[in-house]
Amino acid sequence: MISTQLTIYCINPNCHNPINPMGDRVCASCQTPLVHRYIWATGSSSAQIPPGTKVADRYEVITHQIWLDTQPGLPPDVPEELPKEVIPYLRLFQERLHLPQAYGFASHGEEETNDILLLENVPIDETGNIYPTIVEAWEQATAVRQVYWLWQILQLWKPLSELGLSRSLLVEDNLRVQGWCVRLLELYQTPKDKTLSLQNLGECWQFWVATAKTSVAKGLQNIVQEMCETEVEFDDIATQINGLLLASAAELSLLLKVAGSTDIGPIMAQNEDACYPNTLTDLDEPLLNRLSIVCDGIGGHEGGEVASKLAVQSVKLQIRALLAEVTEQTVLVSPELLQEQLEASLRVVNNVICARNNEQKRQGKERMATTIVMALQVPQRVHTSTGWQSNNTHELYLANVGDSRAYWITRNYCQLLTVDDDVATREVRLAKSLYRKALRRTDATALTQALGTRNSESLRLKVQRFIVEEDGILLLCSDGLSDNNRVEQYWQDYAIPVLTGQMTVEDAVKNWINLANEKNGRDNTSVVLTYCRVSSEYLVPVTPALPEEIIEAEIQEEQEEQEEQEEQEEQEELISFTESSQPLLDLDLNLDIDLAISEEPLISPEIPPTLITRPNRSQRLVTLGGVLALLVGSSSLGLFAWWQINPQGFQQVCRQLPQKVQQLCQPGK
Repeated sequence: MISTQLTIYCINPNCHNPINPMGDRVCASCQTPLVHRYIWATGSSSAQIPPGTKVADRYEVITHQIWLDTQPGLPPDVPEELPKEVIPYLRLFQERLHLPQAYGFASHGEEETNDILLLENVPIDETGNIYPTIVEAWEQATAVRQVYWLWQILQLWKPLSELGLSRSLLVEDNLRVQGWCVRLLELYQTPKDKTLSLQNLGECWQFWVATAKTSVAKGLQNIVQEMCETEVEFDDIATQINGLLLASAAELSLLLKVAGSTDIGPIMAQNEDACYPNTLTDLDEPLLNRLSIVCDGIGGHEGGEVASKLAVQSVKLQIRALLAEVTEQTVLVSPELLQEQLEASLRVVNNVICARNNEQKRQGKERMATTIVMALQVPQRVHTSTGWQSNNTHELYLANVGDSRAYWITRNYCQLLTVDDDVATREVRLAKSLYRKALRRTDATALTQALGTRNSESLRLKVQRFIVEEDGILLLCSDGLSDNNRVEQYWQDYAIPVLTGQMTVEDAVKNWINLANEKNGRDNTSVVLTYCRVSSEYLVPVTPALPEEIIEAEIQEEQEEQEEQEEQEEQEELISFTESSQPLLDLDLNLDIDLAISEEPLISPEIPPTLITRPNRSQRLVTLGGVLALLVGSSSLGLFAWWQINPQGFQQVCRQLPQKVQQLCQPGK
């Protein structure tokens, strides 16, 4: 007889009575949050094990191939030599948002060859129910979500094909969806005697697009027909799907409300975190509601504190110029190009901090650095699927270096969007260890990269693009909050009240910080929340302290006024120019600033390394866009310094600028 009363063990090793009924949220003995870790057992043999069976004295078989680890505090079994079948999961760890990760192995039966690979981070909810397949959810999905799912599958095609795993995207039962996000149950090796192409993918999609929503059906059918009938280039298909995705997303309205704050914590002597926006200090910022940043400084007093603030200000300066350039484009800017721009911006920030370290002769652990997680909502003009013009494509770009994190939270789920740059991740990515085993290293959480430690060429950067097509909260935070999985444990208590209109975003930020101080309490904490709403439901019934921006699906007539205001504000900011070893683009101009902590804002001594280019004059825009940002953001003192340092280069560049802008080049004015 199968027992209906399942038990689960507390993960606290010091708990005196660790056994609890399955389903409880906290341990009855020590109040530690209980971990219900559902895993997917791969292979045909695991499918034969009936529900109710207990495998290896710890895994409860809930349904076929869905097991519950009743002792999640113990390490799973892992052989000394990793089997070949597990290596692809490790190599693809950076794609963990969409792909499962190897958890361990379990034996069932008398023969050791019956070892079963267990996968975690699988499309199974916290109650053990598997998420629906795309086929099951397709007809109920919105038009934008249907296209978004196909776009995600296409983005996975390249990395999976490189490892001979593209078959994983052709097995319908393997493709699951958690809201907007496509997630795979497991990876399938493509037979060596078979070559799969985009034609195979198109044939798989044919049956889905036949029942696509009316506004996108024709576009999808044309794309799929092209995939099936001709040898198409990947980039061509990606461009077409991206255009249809943005046109359908632009049909939606979008409201963004952002609030952020940083706190020193209960025991730290100084706060090395920095964030944007920060409480009420950034109310009039033109970037408000578009940009959010969290930085966690490294390097002690006058080190990490300086690095984090410098990173925030440097990124802000570059993003102003980038957004100004995007608004001038007459065609859609590709996600690849925008990702390149953001990567370049982070490399600039890195080299600014690195140069400062070198000037101060900081070595080893004395070198200041900072983590960063940043999100940018990029508005682009586009004709929608129904033929009218919108000014926002709902694109959200996300980048991170270090262990500061980003989460996407809705009323139904909490998704970790970023991957930490630490030793544990490195061991998995290099296929040296499974993640759970790597976490048991004493140096597991030590950072493998941060901004400012080394030259930017050593940085491994990944910028992700998301489409905001549902109500949700983007949470950026430093490890003061994310340590010990506090977000995963408490998101329902702290995020859902915002989504249901019972709490303001500002109050939610305070509550998250209080939680971090209470439950972790050993570090500074920074939290920035962006409440994204595409529906008219659940409007917060109180007046927020920070302004909200409603981005309706129509062209705003305010762009020119906003750009003039930005230029005026940036001209008031002080940038001093002196000789330094850090080059500025292709110009013989070097910048330096006083990094002493004061009430004056830190201004980045760099400008955007590259900007969006137009056909036939890309190099000119790269240089002139950057120089224009410098001119607008500088004072007459800064221009005079540049003129003195390199008068020939100064005048040569100024002569290439528009007539009105040339007036800014007169250092005496």
